[in-house]
Amino acid sequence: MSPSDSTALTPVISNTWDAPQPWKLETYRNSGGYEALDKAWRFADGELTNLVKESGLRGRGGAGFPTGLKWSFLPAPDGGPRYLVVNADESEPGTCKDIPVLMANPHALIEGMAICLKAIGGHHGFVYLRGEVVHVYRRLMAAVREAYDAGLLGKGLGPNGDYDIDITVHAGAGAYICGEETALLDSLEGLRGQPRLKPPFPAVKGYLARPTVVNNVETIASVPGIIKNGADWFAGMGTERSKGHGFFSLSGHVKNPGQYEAPFGITMRELLEMAGGVREGHELKFWTPGGSSTAILGPEALDVPLGYEEVVGAGSMLATRALQVFDETTSVVRVVRAWTDFYQHESCGKCTPCREGTFWMRQVMHRLEAGKGLPTDIDMLNEIAGNIAGRSFCALGDASAVPIQSGIALFREEFEQGVHTPAWELFPYEKSALFTEVGVS
Repeated sequence: MSPSDSTALTPVISNTWDAPQPWKLETYRNSGGYEALDKAWRFADGELTNLVKESGLRGRGGAGFPTGLKWSFLPAPDGGPRYLVVNADESEPGTCKDIPVLMANPHALIEGMAICLKAIGGHHGFVYLRGEVVHVYRRLMAAVREAYDAGLLGKGLGPNGDYDIDITVHAGAGAYICGEETALLDSLEGLRGQPRLKPPFPAVKGYLARPTVVNNVETIASVPGIIKNGADWFAGMGTERSKGHGFFSLSGHVKNPGQYEAPFGITMRELLEMAGGVREGHELKFWTPGGSSTAILGPEALDVPLGYEEVVGAGSMLATRALQVFDETTSVVRVVRAWTDFYQHESCGKCTPCREGTFWMRQVMHRLEAGKGLPTDIDMLNEIAGNIAGRSFCALGDASAVPIQSGIALFREEFEQGVHTPAWELFPYEKSALFTEVGVS
């Protein structure tokens, strides 16, 4: 994390990232790791969930749903299994926080999973990991093995030796749609990853039709700190409705890109200052607060507190806090076209609005980028996006519509230039590129 000397940063999950081999069990335990789990064993039924509720922790995967409330939705125990599934299928353009957490501090997730399983009365947890990140898969597997060898997972746990906890790391096959919780569950069961109709929700009928909690990596990795330090400690950070700390991932045309773990409510202007500002000699043109599926914002929104409700009030969503920075050399049309390509490719095809809409938006965006657009294309794009948003089976359709609608709203003139001039003439590739290929002689 950088820069670690700033008083505005709150290194909790990232507090050991600068230590030698921070992913090792020994490093984690030397910094107080697994003390929260030791403490959790002494909590009575329902107390862990109530503590998480009191802390104000909200889901860090994008939706921001209260975590403790989600855990409490599980029906009363009936003697059958109850599961925890951790969504580590981080796939959206710009979103890049869970993979670094798993690489640098996997035991924070493992400890959080054990605590969550104790809280919900479950005995088996799964981590659904994006299959392409083989290095992360190996590291997480090694960390789970360390926890088993140390007696932190397995049979006969707890002060009475009567609790079993198992964790399975499952590698998916690289489908963005499997980041949607019900598609993830289908994939985990060996089926084709497609969204399920809700209700029933996973809390009632999830993995193998049993009560299941589905949470993001960062959400569960935040739990040990709450149990160890208390709900008031966590709630003392952030804003009134967006409490605690979280990762803010800065990428793009910024001097020092990286992960900044800070309290909610920090502003983009403050984060940009920590990151050294926009790259030398350039100025900010637009940015995203939560990856490619959130409405783009301009420089006028730099002082908006980065909390869930505050960013919605500014016309976007905080989501995964993937802060992509673009300077004046960037073609909005080119960026939105690339995002549209992604959503069209990743659509599972289950519902008509998303399947057909993303296909046609992609065709129109390619025309506009090439300077071959029709005078009617921009209004047609807006119409197609409007026919997808709120009408698709899952949130992928909404995600595909948002960048197009917000791009046109903020930069309509630039889209209109796509009727007669290619984007690469208006905004040459070499001007916005951060890296250049180096030939080998």
